[in-house]
Amino acid sequence: MGVDMKISKRISDIPMSGIRKMFDLAGPDSINLGLGEPDLDPPNEAIEGMNAAATAGRNKYGPTAGIMELRDAVADYFSKYGKVDGNNIMITPSGSTALLEVTQSMVDPGDEVLVPSPGFVIYGPHAELAGGKAVEYRLTDDGLFQPDIDYIQSRITPRTSMIVVNTPSNPTGGVLTEESKRALCDIARDNGITILADEVYNEFVYEGRHVSFMDSLDCSVVANGFSKMMAVTGWRMGFLCADHDIMDTLIKMQYHVCASPAMPAMYGVLAALPNIGPYLDNARRVYRARRDLITDLINDIPGMHLEAPRGAFYAFPTYEQDVKSADLANDLARAGLICTPGSAFGTFGEKHLRFSYAADESKIEAGMAILKKVITEGR
Repeated sequence: MGVDMKISKRISDIPMSGIRKMFDLAGPDSINLGLGEPDLDPPNEAIEGMNAAATAGRNKYGPTAGIMELRDAVADYFSKYGKVDGNNIMITPSGSTALLEVTQSMVDPGDEVLVPSPGFVIYGPHAELAGGKAVEYRLTDDGLFQPDIDYIQSRITPRTSMIVVNTPSNPTGGVLTEESKRALCDIARDNGITILADEVYNEFVYEGRHVSFMDSLDCSVVANGFSKMMAVTGWRMGFLCADHDIMDTLIKMQYHVCASPAMPAMYGVLAALPNIGPYLDNARRVYRARRDLITDLINDIPGMHLEAPRGAFYAFPTYEQDVKSADLANDLARAGLICTPGSAFGTFGEKHLRFSYAADESKIEAGMAILKKVITEGR
C-alpha cells in the first residue's frame, strides 16, 4: 500500500474546467468548436527563428524576465497603446502563467477579486489559489458585453483589491469601449484597486479598435501573449506589462514559478514580431469571414440569437429553450458537436453556448447544422 497522500484544500476546492469536461463526451468524429486554438500556421519567421536559436545552442537558462532584446521588441511593438519600455515588460511562460503570477504577487488571503461573468474560467480559481475570494461582476446583456459599472460599484467592499478585465473577451467576443475603460480606471483610482487586464486577443478586433490599459499602468497590470497572435499555443509564450515600481516583485514571483521562459521560443517570437503586420492582416480577414458565417448560421436557427462578436474568435449566442446550458451542450456532444456551456463561464453565462470559430468554414457549417437539428427537434 502506498502512502495516503494529502491533497491541499486550495486545489481540491477548485472545480475542473467546464471547457475540458466536454471533450470526454464526444466521439472521435465530432466537430470540435469547443477549444479556442487557432488553426492557422505560425509565421515562418517564428519557426525559423526558434529552430535557428536551438541549433545555435541557445538552449540554456535565460534571464528570469526574458531576454532583453525581446522585452525591448515587445515594448516597441505595443507602444501604440502606451509609452512603455523594455523594463515595463516581463516575458512569461504563457499568458495564463502571467495571470497567475499577478494574482500570487498582489492578492492576499481574504482579499476580494472582482471577476467578469461571463468570463474566462481561470480568473476565479487564480484568485482562490492566492487565498482570495472571487466575486462575480455582471456584463451587460445587450450583446456588447460591457462591464456593468453600477453592478461593479455595488460589489466593492473594503476587501476588494483587484478587478479583472478581459478585452477582447473570451467567451463573449465583447470589446471594451473607451467609456467603459475610463469608468473602470476611475473606480480603481478612487478605491486603491488594481486592474488586471487580460488583453491576449488584442490583435483580433473587427469592429472599432482595441482599448488597452497599457497607458494606465498607475492602476493596471496588463497580461498578454503570443499564443493566439502567432498561432503558437504549444510554445506557451506570454508577457506582462507593468509599472517599473512593481516589476521587481513580479520578476521575483516568476523566478519561483519557472526560473526563466523558454529560450528558443523567445528567439522565435523575436524573429517574427517586427514584421508581423501582414500575417495579422490575413488572420483578421480569415477570422472576420468566419465570424460573419457563424453569426448568419446561428441567427438562422429559430430561438437563437447572436450579435456579431466584435473581437476574439468566439460566438456566445443566447437560446430560448428551457434547458440548462450544460444539458444542452451534453446533447450537442452526443450528436457530434463539441461546444462549451455558458455556465462554465460564470453565473451570468447561463442560457448561452460558446463556439470557437478558430476552425475552418466546413467545420463551422457542419457544426451549425448539428446545432440547428438539435435545437429544432428539441422545441
